[in-house]
Amino acid sequence: MKNKLVQPFVKWVGGKRQLIKEMSKYIPEGNYKYYEPFVGGGAIFFELQPKNAIINDYNSELINTYNVIKNNVEELIGYLKTYPNDEEFYYEMRESDRKKEYENWPETKKASRFIYLNKTCYNGLYRVNQAGYFNTPFGRYKNPNIVNDAVLKAVSEFLNGNNIVIKSDDYKEVLKGIKKNSFVYLDPPYDPISHSSNFTGYTTGGFGKDQQIELKEVCDELNKNKIKFLLSNSNTEFIRNLYDDYNIEIVNANRLINSAASKRGEVEEVLVRNYDINIYK
Repeated sequence: MKNKLVQPFVKWVGGKRQLIKEMSKYIPEGNYKYYEPFVGGGAIFFELQPKNAIINDYNSELINTYNVIKNNVEELIGYLKTYPNDEEFYYEMRESDRKKEYENWPETKKASRFIYLNKTCYNGLYRVNQAGYFNTPFGRYKNPNIVNDAVLKAVSEFLNGNNIVIKSDDYKEVLKGIKKNSFVYLDPPYDPISHSSNFTGYTTGGFGKDQQIELKEVCDELNKNKIKFLLSNSNTEFIRNLYDDYNIEIVNANRLINSAASKRGEVEEVLVRNYDINIYK
């Protein structure tokens, strides 16, 4: 039985929480090993709650937080309970990784900083500058939920109670040696719908057209090896043409996280898959 408290512990750009019901129609059933190479906030991962999985993200601060929740959740909660919803304190925390002593911070304290900034920053927008430093301004919320100990404890129990491997690597490395009885969900940084909407600030590295083409080649290799995959991306002509040899569904998503309020709202996304859903449902 799934635990409803096992859910994302941070907001994440492009998160899939409000698309879960629609996406569940296209996720195959079965006893497979689950791979999510761009896990982000983990909405689909936590919804499926697989017993055997490898999750990965190139954002090392995010993956450190997953590991701390798994291995040291009580100390993490202890840190979070001491943090005020205060603008001056926020900017002190935001600037802390610019200082040399940050290297010596315990991993648990780094994870608490990550969650605190996510809960109190403007619109939950995780963004780093070219130097790799978090640069989102203070959110000025009246009562942000800085510490949700019930969710953190439930996620920790889930990660410890199942065979979940947590990695921070290049997604291609994670998929090396993957076996046939596996299912891969790919949620990469999206192809921008316009030049002004381009957002690649999860990490210092970008994810442009060349990387999208490289990812398509990885999907082709998965398909050649008879490994099922489902991929999310924006509904652009480039992406539709790139994956025109696979099944493509168009779904509507409400995007609530953007630095500009005018760019929030309903947008079209595509779901790409290499299997016939009728044989599973």
